[in-house]
Amino acid sequence: MTTSASAPANATVLVFLNPAFEDGRVADSSKPQLMATDQGATRGDGIFESLLAVGGQPRKLPRHLARLAGSARTLELDIPAEDAWRKAIATALREFRAGAPEDGDDEVVVKLIATRGVEGSAVPTCWVQASTPPAAGRAQRESGIDVILLDRGYDSEVGERAPWLLLGAKTLSYAVNMAALRYAHHQGADDVIFTSSDGRVLEGPTSTVLLAHLETADDGEGGTRTVRRLITPQLDSGILPGTSQGALFAAAKAAGWELGYGPLVPEDLYDADAVWLISSIRLLAPVNHIDGKEIGTADVRRQLTAELNELFATVQ
Repeated sequence: MTTSASAPANATVLVFLNPAFEDGRVADSSKPQLMATDQGATRGDGIFESLLAVGGQPRKLPRHLARLAGSARTLELDIPAEDAWRKAIATALREFRAGAPEDGDDEVVVKLIATRGVEGSAVPTCWVQASTPPAAGRAQRESGIDVILLDRGYDSEVGERAPWLLLGAKTLSYAVNMAALRYAHHQGADDVIFTSSDGRVLEGPTSTVLLAHLETADDGEGGTRTVRRLITPQLDSGILPGTSQGALFAAAKAAGWELGYGPLVPEDLYDADAVWLISSIRLLAPVNHIDGKEIGTADVRRQLTAELNELFATVQ
């Protein structure tokens, strides 16, 4: 059973998970829905996932649900089963698309959010949100971005040494990430790549770092061949495992790319033929400059970005 709340075209759609409503409870996004004492609001105590739906179909949904469950285990947060989330997502997309103009963008941002709930209660607050993608994301994936390196203030082994920092979980505590982006914008940059205090490349505030090298190798028949190698930082360095990175790596491997995992240092970024920040909403954003230094050449960046976009388009 589902309840509906009318909403203007392309407005944000909210669907709360509730045992009384099999497919979720549709709520009016123009009115307050969260208790002021909810620990997601008062303490940032909760988790979330963001994914893109195209043509009404969520992309990489199993990967996102698996990471949501992993984050919940890390925070010792009891959330609804996967099936409940799938039904709420379907309801949110149906409601959103019903109110969207026929000539509207076919991409929809879907967020899955779970908090520890109202203080004093043992019941989490869980909902699905569907909304229009930000215009900046599409522009950045097409024209590329300029980034700066920022020290995150931890060494690369802190995730194992201090698991209570929750570095491998996707939590609602994003104040530091948003502050880093604001700082970058004040410096005239679009985004950030975090580094550790011991000099390792980590991740972006909302993205995973990828870099590519083109190398010439012997083809075994007296000629040469081009080897394409795709590399990302080590996953045990206190970074969030990227669902998009994992999916793209699988597609690239099937297409003959060689894969690698750090450790990476800033010089590896400067020496790469191309660098990207990849995320579920913005997708592949090619990095034009890091701290003012051009990465590779424009022609190679465009070529490799087109190849990887073609591979990423096959990911479900």
